[in-house]
Amino acid sequence: MMFNQPYQPVTYKIGNGGPGYDPRNMGMPSMPMMPMMPNTTIVPPEVSSGSVMTPGGAVIQQTLPFTEQSFIENILRLNLGKIGTFYATYEGNREWNAKIFKGVLEAAGRDHIIISDPNTGQRTIILMVNFDYATFDEPLNYEYPYAPPSARR
Repeated sequence: MMFNQPYQPVTYKIGNGGPGYDPRNMGMPSMPMMPMMPNTTIVPPEVSSGSVMTPGGAVIQQTLPFTEQSFIENILRLNLGKIGTFYATYEGNREWNAKIFKGVLEAAGRDHIIISDPNTGQRTIILMVNFDYATFDEPLNYEYPYAPPSARR
């Protein structure tokens, strides 16, 4: 069962309006107000990757030694311009499952390499998902900090 009662707004008086009364703080004794800065936006400081920010907002810079990781595309980039033989596998392909490419290594990206045939100038893009390995008939450049001294050229 529901009762329909007419809505009647009620007004209450807070505080007594006596000494120390401030209507902005609902009857609490007035305290010195902090000056407000209109339209002020607080922007936190920039924090670089790997750095730490304290609860007080200070940034502690972390300087860790940078070492390049030995991903295959980085090794290939160090050897651009060299002639190599590149082996790739294409699963589920009825015409050719594996293919061998020979040419000059022109570019190495994260997901592809580009080689060119020095005789015809034809360029081929090989996806890294199909790339198996490569062979070169000359020494390779491999200049990473953790490489043995004999491999650094």
